[in-house]
Amino acid sequence: MNIPMLLQHSHRRFLKGLLRTPFRRYHFIFHSSTHLGSGIPCARPFNSLGLHCTKWMLLSNGLKRKLCVQTTLKEHTEELSDKEQRFVDKLYTGLIQGHRACLAEAITLIESTHKRKKELAQVLLQKVLVYHREQEQINKGKPLAFRVGLSGPPGAGKSTFIEYFGKMLTERGHKLSVLAVDPSSCTSGGSLLGDKTRMTELSRDMNAYIRPSPTSGTLGGVTRTTNEAILLCEGGGYDIILIETVGVGQSEFAVADMVDMFVLLLPPAGGDELQGIKRGIIEMADLVAITKSDGDLVVPARRIQAEYVSALKLLRKRSEVWRPKVIRISARSGEGITEMWDKMREFQDLMLASGELMAKRQRQQKVWMWNLIQESVLEHFRTHPTVQEQIPVLEEKVLSGALSPGLAADVLLKTFKSRG
Repeated sequence: MNIPMLLQHSHRRFLKGLLRTPFRRYHFIFHSSTHLGSGIPCARPFNSLGLHCTKWMLLSNGLKRKLCVQTTLKEHTEELSDKEQRFVDKLYTGLIQGHRACLAEAITLIESTHKRKKELAQVLLQKVLVYHREQEQINKGKPLAFRVGLSGPPGAGKSTFIEYFGKMLTERGHKLSVLAVDPSSCTSGGSLLGDKTRMTELSRDMNAYIRPSPTSGTLGGVTRTTNEAILLCEGGGYDIILIETVGVGQSEFAVADMVDMFVLLLPPAGGDELQGIKRGIIEMADLVAITKSDGDLVVPARRIQAEYVSALKLLRKRSEVWRPKVIRISARSGEGITEMWDKMREFQDLMLASGELMAKRQRQQKVWMWNLIQESVLEHFRTHPTVQEQIPVLEEKVLSGALSPGLAADVLLKTFKSRG
């Protein structure tokens, strides 16, 4: 898999710092974006970390370089035992053949925090990604699936809506995957994973797959491995992926960086238009649906719809071809659900035709990469012997008042830089 690490860099210190991090099984290629540079082979391989500089190309101005990181599937698989190789091959074969059990086991593998299982998960993801790109080429470069993020405050009716909406889609011949995210307890660390119990009819549908997952401390309303789970579901042949976030407030919109369309579900009496503008999540919404628009709540739902239409007019336009819409729906009576799907298909067609959808996915790939980089760097920092040695001493000084938390953090970083 070629992962463009789009870094504009003009300092040698970055490379020196990179060599001190425990990244293995990578080839580093420095190359020019033009054909003006002359190539000079790198004479010294980075044997200590298993890194090899295969080509160095100088730009005409000698300042800007692009760092492109390439991982090879062959080097990953060479380190697997026969048993591990058979396990990965079994999951991969079953996944692309549409076996739900293999999909479930594959998602469990990528969610694991065990070091060796995380390495097996990367091998599996590599194979699925290659297959995914081959299928996209067969599909003339068009996306294989429509990714939709569903978010909203607790009690907005997200699970009830998905039950009705999902049944409608499967009846129309679609294969639907629902990735439902549940919050984890900050005290016990456990999670109820109860969204699936609210979707009794949909969970029995053979054309639907529902996977509840805990946040495990991840902020933003999603899990640490939501991106990977989306890729596996698409590899399993599901053409519509719904990601239901935890009940969110004003700023939890990380799912918007993972999906093609971000849908915000709001209950009636959710506040006036000023409250709507305050919510940063409103700015990210491509479609706002006022739920529970039935019975005595029809009048409040209409009022909220009008207020949010006014609120959206004050926000900056994010697309050249689409303006966010506000609609009313009822999962109990079915009112507005068909019209909502029509709006979603209209959004998909317009964004695909304009090229904005593919550009959006490319931006999301970079966000995904940087999230993984931050996670890896932070984990490396926390587990570094120097850091582990200094933390108890600094914590004691902070508790005694000898150092402020900010100064203690500076001391720790300087110590890490000098010894790392």
